[in-house]
Amino acid sequence: MSKASDDEIKPIFPKNGQLIIEDSQELLMCKPRLIPLKSYTLEKLEKMQQEVQKIQKEYASNEELEEN
Repeated sequence: MSKASDDEIKPIFPKNGQLIIEDSQELLMCKPRLIPLKSYTLEKLEKMQQEVQKIQKEYASNEELEEN
């Protein structure tokens, strides 16, 4: 190899088709993920608590009716 060929390496580009370059260190911006404000588990627990409160109210009202 000659000294001139080592100093000047010219890239060869295809004449037809696509040029693909995969060697890049750039950061890519991704779409933001939408996270729910309440998790599914928390919603399920809240629903269970509401059901328990409803049952407690019904039970208390039944006891009042039985006392009268």
